[in-house]
Amino acid sequence: MKKSDDILLIGDTTIRPGERVNVDLPVADLYTSTSLSMPVKVIRGRQAGPVLFVSAAIHGDELNGVEIIRRLLKLKALRSIRGTLIAIPVVNVHGFLDQSRYLPDRRDLNRSFPGSAKGSIAARLANLFLKEIVAKADAGVDLHTGAVHRSNLPQIRANLDDPGTLEIATAFAAPVVINSNTRDGSLRACAAKRGMPILIYEAGEALRFDETGIKTGLRGVLNVMRNMQMLPAARGKSRVKPVIARSTRWIRAGASGIVSGKVKLGSTVSKGETIAMISDPLGNEEYRVIAPIDGIVIGRTNLPLAHEGDALFNLGTFRNMPKASNAVQSLASADSTSKVS
Repeated sequence: MKKSDDILLIGDTTIRPGERVNVDLPVADLYTSTSLSMPVKVIRGRQAGPVLFVSAAIHGDELNGVEIIRRLLKLKALRSIRGTLIAIPVVNVHGFLDQSRYLPDRRDLNRSFPGSAKGSIAARLANLFLKEIVAKADAGVDLHTGAVHRSNLPQIRANLDDPGTLEIATAFAAPVVINSNTRDGSLRACAAKRGMPILIYEAGEALRFDETGIKTGLRGVLNVMRNMQMLPAARGKSRVKPVIARSTRWIRAGASGIVSGKVKLGSTVSKGETIAMISDPLGNEEYRVIAPIDGIVIGRTNLPLAHEGDALFNLGTFRNMPKASNAVQSLASADSTSKVS
């Protein structure tokens, strides 16, 4: 475990215990010669403790995490922090400016790790993030949303076979936890090779703020910090008890047309149930989208138009469906009654 009783160096900036410092990490300039930098906030407690990084907008159009980190940094609770929080609200600065998932070279930053200091713009940015942020931390939480026109139920994706990762995944207390394999070139795969516990939090849709997803994510980050003993334990607050998905399955359109009657995000569906209708514009033909399994809708398209083969719903399956359904329902209750502090 890295200790906060020594000097931390990020870029050319030295951060000592007890300091709160803004760091600007230089990234590739625009072709107008305008300089760009990745904004980083480092908050160090006076007491030694773990180092946690929280990052957002690795995909530049995924905005919920930016707001989660903004709210996190305003909390008074951080005054009593033990250890170090490294917050990076916008990793993919170029994509964020362009409201795009990708970098200017059309590469996906989250498929470019570990990168190279002499490679493409994506490779260079991945290498910089790995060297200046990941290498300095004990654990990480990476904040994401669904893609454009696609929403995700608040959920954690992680390698639950690793005991350390399982512990913080459970502590986060999202309603759904998915045991997810890593993908080559992803930040999570690269961190895993270094033995670092890392969580991916998914909630909402690209280019949109989702208040439930933001509140759930903020509570989750604080829960992880408390679990790591970076913050005092919360008093008298009950957590959502997460349920682990055995598997997930995308349901695709069997025909092209206009999609109507879609079940809502978080709905519990039964095998054989009609979960949407697809019809041609004249209304002459209709095609029923049938749930092939019992499950909970953890992702869905928001577009009312579909081509044959388009992904419409992502269903999570659980050993105990009633328990899973209750966990998802408790999300709305927690959002309406609790205050994040």
